[in-house]
Amino acid sequence: MSLLQILIFALVQGVTELFPVSSVAHGVLTPHLFGWNLDPVFLKEHFLPFVVMLHLGTAIALLLFFWRDWLDVARSLVDARAAEARATLVRLVVATLPAAIIGLAFERALRGLFSSVTAASFFLIVNGVLLFLGERARGRGERRISELGLGQAAFIGFMQSLALVPGFSRSGATMIAGFWAGLTHAEAARFSMLLATPLIAGASLLEVPKLARASHDGLFTQALIGGAASGLFALVAVWALMRWFARHEVNAMWPFAMYCVVLGSSVLLAAVLS
Repeated sequence: MSLLQILIFALVQGVTELFPVSSVAHGVLTPHLFGWNLDPVFLKEHFLPFVVMLHLGTAIALLLFFWRDWLDVARSLVDARAAEARATLVRLVVATLPAAIIGLAFERALRGLFSSVTAASFFLIVNGVLLFLGERARGRGERRISELGLGQAAFIGFMQSLALVPGFSRSGATMIAGFWAGLTHAEAARFSMLLATPLIAGASLLEVPKLARASHDGLFTQALIGGAASGLFALVAVWALMRWFARHEVNAMWPFAMYCVVLGSSVLLAAVLS
């Protein structure tokens, strides 16, 4: 890939991983919409590890943005007085397990969808509908993360596993599940962002070594550049997203839902007419 293509991928990843619009779907659709003829072998074998490297840049950005939360969580391991931070840590662990287990079990079976524009577009529409209906069905959100029941945390983690299918948004699914569990919009977004870090780090441990061993010339260097750029774009995106959800407790998901439906429908319609 050219440097321009890498930077475009990084911009798309850094923003869409955090916005509830499916970064994986956008990773699939970006080459299609720009008319890039990428190597089929790259798409089949190396695209997922390349995207994971971009995700790793996003995870580092999240660590920097939420450093106080992670510092509190770390302190809770040795400070008996940090009850709220320790409760948050327990819920993060419980919510991380379902997606980790499901990801390990089904990643290979789902890998073929990562090159399907049609599948990504269809599930992007479904994601938009989920965002719209999910927020409409939410209760009155007043709870903090530490107040979640362990079953509710596990359910949020299960919803996170939807992101294994291109088109479904990890952040969107977890925030909607957080709404249903009674979290405020801001707390649901915060929990979603905190959850992203261990999951992406775990996926990176599995996928990044594959890039280092890949026979594709220059792929690892390209991925490093993309990961660094993705992290910078993600810092801006998470700042904007947290401000948005702090200010909107009603219909905060509506713009994202409409975007997903319009983009997915447009790509599918173009595919049918072509």
